[in-house]
Amino acid sequence: MVEDVKTENKEIDVQKLMEQYDTESRIRKPLGIIAIIISIIAISMSIFQFYTGGFGLLLALKQRSVHLAFTLCLIFLIYPISPKEFIKNKNKIPYYDTILAIIGAGVCLYLVIFYKEMVIRSGLPTNLDLIMGALTILLVLEAARRAIGSALPVVVIVFLLYSYFGQIMPGFFAHRGYSLERIIEHLYAGTEGIFGIPLGVSASFVFLFILFGAVLNKTGMGKFFIDVAMALAGHTTGGPAKVAVIASGFMGSINGSSVANTVTTGSFTIPLMKSIGYRKDFAGAVEAAASTGGQILPPVMGAAAFVMAEFLEIPYIKIAAAAAIPAIIYYIAVGTMIHLEACKYGLKGLPKEQLPKLSKVLKERGHLIIPIIGLVYLLVRGYTPLFSAFWAIVMCLIISMIKAETRLNFKKLGEAFEDGAKMALGVAAACACAGMVVGAVTLTGLGLKVASGIVALGHGNLMLTLFFTMIASILLGMGLPTTAKYIILSIMAAPALVELGVQPLAAHLFILYFGVIADLTPPVAVAAYAGAGISGGNSMRTGLIAVRLAVAGFMIPYLFVLDPGLLFINSTIGHTLVLIITALAGVLALGAAAGGYLFDHTKIYERFILIISAFALLRPGLLTDGVGIALLAAVIISQKLRMSSKAKVKLA
Repeated sequence: MVEDVKTENKEIDVQKLMEQYDTESRIRKPLGIIAIIISIIAISMSIFQFYTGGFGLLLALKQRSVHLAFTLCLIFLIYPISPKEFIKNKNKIPYYDTILAIIGAGVCLYLVIFYKEMVIRSGLPTNLDLIMGALTILLVLEAARRAIGSALPVVVIVFLLYSYFGQIMPGFFAHRGYSLERIIEHLYAGTEGIFGIPLGVSASFVFLFILFGAVLNKTGMGKFFIDVAMALAGHTTGGPAKVAVIASGFMGSINGSSVANTVTTGSFTIPLMKSIGYRKDFAGAVEAAASTGGQILPPVMGAAAFVMAEFLEIPYIKIAAAAAIPAIIYYIAVGTMIHLEACKYGLKGLPKEQLPKLSKVLKERGHLIIPIIGLVYLLVRGYTPLFSAFWAIVMCLIISMIKAETRLNFKKLGEAFEDGAKMALGVAAACACAGMVVGAVTLTGLGLKVASGIVALGHGNLMLTLFFTMIASILLGMGLPTTAKYIILSIMAAPALVELGVQPLAAHLFILYFGVIADLTPPVAVAAYAGAGISGGNSMRTGLIAVRLAVAGFMIPYLFVLDPGLLFINSTIGHTLVLIITALAGVLALGAAAGGYLFDHTKIYERFILIISAFALLRPGLLTDGVGIALLAAVIISQKLRMSSKAKVKLA
């Protein structure tokens, strides 16, 4: 059976699926000397980032300028102006894109070349400075549109118009308005706009973590993850679906892209699920739900987590540690939902003799896990993410040499460095755009106004304010990359939550979680649509099922906001354990209610009781936890008695 699935896998064009559902994957593939030039530029970008990561970054503005110069140059060379142009010709670069690539690099390097002069005349830009600034703003908007879609550039334009037309804005949104010269200088000639913290994060450790994932991937880590998952869970009830959860969790821990994770692991796991009887919509939804969780799973979370570390001015490892328990609960919840579905329809696992043996898998490729362990060790010891990522890449290069099948020769290493640069382009473009939003907000003071408005809209009620923030996160997340969405809401919505007494880290993780879940939420559920593209199912039904499977993701953020002990904030080990147990009970109750099955098919009244149980467990407290556990236990006892009665009738 596994062999049949592998044969079917050959018919799945992974690259075509990526191009269909992931804007960042729609890149040209020029031939001949042009392809060599692009490869040299991409590899040079990775070498620059790798070298500065290990031997010292340049001054902030210079480091970010060089990073953006590479980014703009590569985006205009490999991303077409429109999908039609991409379909028409994937192998040629129009002359105007070559010109834009050169200008894009030039306007950024202008800051590096004339750095001292610009520092001296700070606040008094020349006409040439303003021209370079205006070109940079326009080129960043166009590059982002090509690489990640039009939603974020549109949002940026709205904020820029708001900065200019402040005097005619209604009510409390009004401000004195700023001239074009002032806006351009603010966004270009310093570290308050385009070259602000978001791009700074992209230009340092985010790039190195992406490069780390690219290097690991070239060693065959993806196959290792799938084989381990098959060995661990392939034989259990509904085994292939659990393989999808485990493999996607592994892959997601080093890959922050929901769509890439869905397509990479789903090209194997989805046909496998279908082969044992899973409905195609459900199979696609399983992979989408599991893959999306990768952005919130340590040790390497999505890029937004690194930006969060900078915004909150706390070590990244603290964010990873805080996110660990909620992420594990999320994956346990998805796995539980899958198990209940398998029990509901009597879906079995695969025969053990058809599965890889764990001992053999570990013997062949187990050494590849060492760099990940080394990365976690360095982070836990308190080293910076930049230092840790640099040495994790070095470890990966050394460890890969142990076995011939994982060894990276110069060709594979070059491909890894090229892939790493191309994978980072979307993040860099999003961060540069988001920096303009941050710049506009700081210039106009909009953040404080919006935070006050959110509190007023919620009438000072925390749950109502959380609900409004959740809706905003999901809506923004449907059209924006997770990093950009997080940055926008972190400066506008997070302060409102903090004002109502929420711990800052909990407030920021709340926003991040719901932005991630937006990848599953119809009508713009990109991860679910990618899963449906592989399974052949209906994309909308796949998205709705994925939401049901990930229903715990809608519950967990409320849990850690109401009691941050789940994030190890101001909590004892005992208290955190109690929170974990009640959280697992809550997601089990909610999952059983949503799926219509616990130990038996649930009656309507049992679903009602399970929903009440879940909401009771959602609110931390001895009384509410007791009520929630009691109601869940009552349904379990009811179903066990009913099953016992059915068994007796059959025997009779």
